[in-house]
Amino acid sequence: MSFEIHVTGAAKAAVDAHLPTLITDLVASGITAGDGTLWGPEAEEESSKRLGWVQAVTVSRPLVPEIEALRAELVAKGVTRVVLAGMGGSSLAPEVIAQTAGVPLVILDSTAPGQVLAALDGDAEAGGLTQTVLVVSSKSGSTVETDSAKRAFEAAFRDLGIDPLERIVVVTDPGSPLDVAARADGYRVFNADPTVGGRYSALTAFGLVPTGLAGVDIAELLDEAEASLLEVAIDSPDNPALVLAAAIAGTSPRRDKLGLITDGTHIVGLPDWIEQLVAESTGKNGTGILPVVLLPVSPEVENKPDDLQIVRLVDEAKKFHLFEHHEGEILVSGSLGGQLMVWEYATAIAGRMLGINPFDQPDVESAKIATRALLDARPEPTPPAFTVEGVEVRVSDPELAASRTVAGVLDALWKRLPADGYVAIQAYVNRLELPQLLGLRELVAADSGRPTTFGWGPRFLHSTGQYHKGGPAQGVFLQILESTDVDLEIPDRPFTFGQLIQAQAAGDAKVLAEHGRPVVTLTLTDPQLEVLSLFEAAQ
Repeated sequence: MSFEIHVTGAAKAAVDAHLPTLITDLVASGITAGDGTLWGPEAEEESSKRLGWVQAVTVSRPLVPEIEALRAELVAKGVTRVVLAGMGGSSLAPEVIAQTAGVPLVILDSTAPGQVLAALDGDAEAGGLTQTVLVVSSKSGSTVETDSAKRAFEAAFRDLGIDPLERIVVVTDPGSPLDVAARADGYRVFNADPTVGGRYSALTAFGLVPTGLAGVDIAELLDEAEASLLEVAIDSPDNPALVLAAAIAGTSPRRDKLGLITDGTHIVGLPDWIEQLVAESTGKNGTGILPVVLLPVSPEVENKPDDLQIVRLVDEAKKFHLFEHHEGEILVSGSLGGQLMVWEYATAIAGRMLGINPFDQPDVESAKIATRALLDARPEPTPPAFTVEGVEVRVSDPELAASRTVAGVLDALWKRLPADGYVAIQAYVNRLELPQLLGLRELVAADSGRPTTFGWGPRFLHSTGQYHKGGPAQGVFLQILESTDVDLEIPDRPFTFGQLIQAQAAGDAKVLAEHGRPVVTLTLTDPQLEVLSLFEAAQ
């Protein structure tokens, strides 16, 4: 399936205005050639060593037989359940790849104790932990979430008399702390290309090892990506990456919110991967593009805010039915491998158009530092401004709590929205137990009247968290936490999973408030019961 893109309205005007310059400046061929000067002198040191993803298909080919051989070895021993411990791009890309292929892959990208326990306990029909292999993915090799998961699985395997060395596979950069320690311990290690940033790593070992072990035809995925390489490498009006970049970054006045809608495409979950790629790459220096994952019937689709550009992911962009109903939208179709490659090129090109470095993440570390400080000091939790019907309410500004009702606090938060603002819902809960929380996004979007994003914590800290702090000061933030008796020790660590996720939420709230972003934190003391009252308040 070739990649197709159809643009109309403001998006087409943006393409007409910017495409000739992108072609004249040889941007596409420059990226393909590894030209680190394309993003300006300040970005050159970083960008010049972060373009390895352009060669990912070629570099990753030798991994395929190695991964397939390991899968065959595991299956022969009855090990058929694959769990992936990773964060950000190293979990979101495999999730899309596995879901689209219809292959089961358990994603553990949370520190919620209940969710970790569910990954450890497993599905009885799938054999549970006795038939499980854990893939630990961390580019830096020092990610606290994946390190904690690895420790928990090691202990659980040993409790069952299983040698962790036979059941844990590591994916990391060469020379990282995890690489050094894992090799010294005797674990099976796959090294990824160190010239590829985490969010651009879909077609590297980070995307291929867990999905290949789960049973995805990863050779076919690479074939799909390879088929798009010639299209994205040429300086031509037909280059879909140039067209897409111009359409999402070049509108005038600029539409800095990007609505992503899945509408009939065979690819499952692609907007979540695009969200982390675009938000973390562009959200810095007070600018950026904010992806907003939407349903075809979301309030934003009906209201069409002036600053929202809709991208509709379909199966045949140039033959999509009822074009007249999608005037002004960007219609995109293609194979999964083609989508991954085109969006990576387009995001890097959009970064050039915005005048930023699309390969760094200067504001991600701030929340990690705040988390570590809270774990070290272990202060008493900040008392709530008030508690009503089992919901504890904390606010970054006392004026937000003046109403003493949840509905009133939410209304006060919406009033802090600028005309070009957005709402970010951040749910630090066990999403296996509270999946219905995702529906809160639709209610908040309707109630606030502005584009609304939804992120499961702490996953989003490794992606959209960069935009929240480094992007435009337009956002207001609603944290949802849960109070639960379920907790789990982290072996050889002085804190539990429950304490870790609480510190991550509090640390991010602290950093957001320091950046002048209004934050409301609602803690559900009886989550299953109080989620209903939360939905009522949001209406």
